[in-house]
Amino acid sequence: MITVDLCDEMTLTPLEPDRLSRYAILWHDEARVRQEIDWSITSDLAVKAHLALEAWTKRRLPIQMKLEKRIPLGGGLGGGSSDAAAMLRGCNALFDLSLSDRILEGIAASIGSDVPFLVRGGSAIVEGTGEMVEYHESMPALHAVLIFPAVACHTGRVYQQFDAGGGSALDPAAVRALAEEPIDGDRLFNDLAEPAMTIAPELQSYREDIAKQVSAPVHVSGSGSTLFVMARNEMESEAMARAIEAETGLAALVVSAAAPEVGIVDRFAAESDGR
Repeated sequence: MITVDLCDEMTLTPLEPDRLSRYAILWHDEARVRQEIDWSITSDLAVKAHLALEAWTKRRLPIQMKLEKRIPLGGGLGGGSSDAAAMLRGCNALFDLSLSDRILEGIAASIGSDVPFLVRGGSAIVEGTGEMVEYHESMPALHAVLIFPAVACHTGRVYQQFDAGGGSALDPAAVRALAEEPIDGDRLFNDLAEPAMTIAPELQSYREDIAKQVSAPVHVSGSGSTLFVMARNEMESEAMARAIEAETGLAALVVSAAAPEVGIVDRFAAESDGR
């Protein structure tokens, strides 16, 4: 897993001890893709993370949350998970809880499989159900173009399709080999790509068309529906993004590897980027 510089932005403001927490979720002005935000606030992963942190600390942590999303919904990019991790990091800084990353990762494991890694982010091998994270000392050089088809890939259905197809043999050595060398787009693989394209056949068509256009492998991110193409440098990725948008009409976004950030804006607010 690697974090990139496409991020949601979360602003946390502490409230008086007797106040109830308030949560607002909206699209950032810079969001390239916008879908209806139609889920209940109690099912949002960032809100679940806040409630889990209150339960662990056995104290109320009243906040006002403003979450401005850039990461598309259901795109296989870990957007909701990164928001949950940002909530844990932000509240830890805002309320001076002084909880270690290990403790935050333990709380994160109760929220979702991707959340423990995203507490720190960076680059890591992740095993188990997300609770075993082996971080790398440095970030790899990564330049890529994300492409956002207007296709929905429900994570649960993709995994069901994967199981129905008999799954696949886990090859840890193959995964580790990818992590030990410069990222090579020709060698990347994703066992969920075929199930995602079975669930959403349009994804296969987009993938083939883009591959012909850029003369490079096109990959599926996570359980879909985001597609991505690796580039040698930022200049090449920018040229690819322009060409893909012009040819397909789909939103294409240049990204690079980046670590998450959290910082105190002033005494009364904390801001964190979820990636």
